[in-house]
Amino acid sequence: MMKFMTLKAIAKSCGGTYYGPADNLEKCVAGIAIDSRKIQNDWLFAATVGERVDGHSFIESCYEKGVLCCLGEKAPICEDHSYIQVASTFQALKDIAEYYRSTLEIPVVGITGSVGKTSTKEMISSVLGVKFNTLKTAGNFNNEVGLPLTVFNIRETHEAAVLEMGISDFGEMHRLSKIARPNICVITNIGLCHLEFLGDRDGVLRAKSEIFDFAAEGAKAIVNGDDDKLHTLKSREDLDVTLFGMDSSNDIYAKQVENLGLDGLQCVISTPAGEFSAHIHIPGMHMVYNALAGTSVGLALGLTLEEIKAGIESAQTISGRNNIIHTEKYTIMDDCYNANPVSMKASLDVLSTALGRKVAILGDMGELGADELALHYTVGEHAAKKQIDLLLCVGTLSEEIVKGAKAVNPEINAEVFTTKEELLEKLSELLADGDSILIKASHFMQFEKIVNALQ
Repeated sequence: MMKFMTLKAIAKSCGGTYYGPADNLEKCVAGIAIDSRKIQNDWLFAATVGERVDGHSFIESCYEKGVLCCLGEKAPICEDHSYIQVASTFQALKDIAEYYRSTLEIPVVGITGSVGKTSTKEMISSVLGVKFNTLKTAGNFNNEVGLPLTVFNIRETHEAAVLEMGISDFGEMHRLSKIARPNICVITNIGLCHLEFLGDRDGVLRAKSEIFDFAAEGAKAIVNGDDDKLHTLKSREDLDVTLFGMDSSNDIYAKQVENLGLDGLQCVISTPAGEFSAHIHIPGMHMVYNALAGTSVGLALGLTLEEIKAGIESAQTISGRNNIIHTEKYTIMDDCYNANPVSMKASLDVLSTALGRKVAILGDMGELGADELALHYTVGEHAAKKQIDLLLCVGTLSEEIVKGAKAVNPEINAEVFTTKEELLEKLSELLADGDSILIKASHFMQFEKIVNALQ
């Protein structure tokens, strides 16, 4: 059961009108879902109206499955069952999640940033998991729908929660912060994402900084001190800021960094509590930053350096996020979940450390605003500078990647394809045994099909 989540409290928290048996008002729900397929006995089903499906059509079947209550915007269908009517189901979910969060006493870590939110979430969760039963955001449940659903998954057995918080416009983080009420606010970096809405990096900083609007009393800010925009937060008198980064001027920093290629990195992490050496098994220099963020959060929540080291060294990759896959023929860097110019260049940096021939299969990046062509062009320039051996691009925008690469190195082996299908037809001819292959594009490109084809 979800403690304190009685139907009476739920209705009050979202301003809903309760219909049904009065005896049920003091009963607690066991869980909350918007997907009728996930409904279990004594749960609350929240009926949402989507572009293709109206959740209200599943209410009757949910009652048959044994739900305690349904919540929706339409009038109740049966007086014998509990029902809460609201003006907006999506707003009600946020309001209910905010109430539920207020009943929880566990530390909540909120993570945002332009790049690396998910990998940072995984690292921090790995560190905290050494000491605490930790809930973390699943998949991409990081928006105004996903965050409430994630909060609803917190149970009495959990001792900490790590919540990813993603936005694309002003005001969104303000609303997410109101739900999460983070005790620790982690910001990874300020990059070139969602510029069509946020304008420039200063706009991105303002939007991400909304995470502090509803931070818990005494909350700590843990931010990348090597980022010029985030570094300015240190001067805010209203924030308790810890800076992490490569520069020794940061509160927590890394030194003696040794790149082990696709086997990860070795480094020494220096903290006010002492130093320790750690082997980060996930490749990419950005993982050092993730380890530093994990160290900072771990120290803030009372972990020892030994516990933090264990958490860093046990962190694993996940599908679509810089995941290394070894096949009989190839070593694949599956980083196809999403992409922007900063993360694309970071992944090329990782690929450049690989042994053997280096192949980059890149696709279009979305939501880059008016500069989208120029930003794709810079990725191509970077690929050439990193001496990528074979560059295969898919999509109209990605033509600029090839142009940028050829501008730096006219001899680079680079080719652009209109569709994934066109690429897949020729891919076996273009690749060779022993190739290290990066696969990366924005999510809408569905590059996971390329990953699957190569396994």
